[in-house]
Amino acid sequence: MAIRTEVSNGVAEVVIDNPPVNALGSAHWRQFADELTRLGADDDVRCMVIRAEGRGFQAGVDVKELAEDGSKIVEVNRGCYDTFAAIYDCRVPVISAVHGYCLGGGIGISGSSDIVIASEDATFGLPEIDRGALGAATHLMRLVGMQKTRTMLYTGESITAQEAYRLGALESVVPREQLRDTALELAHKIASKSPRAMKLAKWSLNGIELLDPKKSYRFEQGFTLELYQSPDSVESRTAFVEKRDAAFDETRDASSKGKKG
Repeated sequence: MAIRTEVSNGVAEVVIDNPPVNALGSAHWRQFADELTRLGADDDVRCMVIRAEGRGFQAGVDVKELAEDGSKIVEVNRGCYDTFAAIYDCRVPVISAVHGYCLGGGIGISGSSDIVIASEDATFGLPEIDRGALGAATHLMRLVGMQKTRTMLYTGESITAQEAYRLGALESVVPREQLRDTALELAHKIASKSPRAMKLAKWSLNGIELLDPKKSYRFEQGFTLELYQSPDSVESRTAFVEKRDAAFDETRDASSKGKKG
């Protein structure tokens, strides 16, 4: 299974394990959202840790699935929205333990979490601009702030765990071999507190945020769909699958600018 879970001593461990890069298709996002919702409603769960196996934490959506069937974008968007919302709305604190690459949907997962711990080899990025899509800038902004989010979104470039820590995005950066234990140690410390106090603390913290991430992300998704339906988006996805540079129609862009002027 792409997503597997285990509950022990009040801590739910949710593991993403979908080789080769932990990208998730529409069905996987649905499974992820449903499992998070189920665990969040379980009174035996007092804290949650999301981590991954393999080379990296999470590489976003399955671009190949969308290249084969563009209509899947609606299901993918819904699955991503429901997954990130389930993390943010979870009644108990959620810790993301990030290693390797954290891209696209991985940013949505970690950026929806209460706490993020990363290994020294972790990197964070939104490469969507080169895949003909947008999204998760809302969640990246919760991690690194407005200026860095804009730069990362416009360029598609990633930052290191050390840079993310400097920007206040991470609770800590640890050696890769210590990541799981560090996250679980913190989760068990949280799980030892009063369940009622912890749920009220989570509720109150969500309530005082200046930005509603669910409304903000839904706003973003409208532009994602608009871009996804454009010729440039088709070319971006095709180029990515074919492992070549995208070739955009500059003549069409110039003509469009002329009409607007």
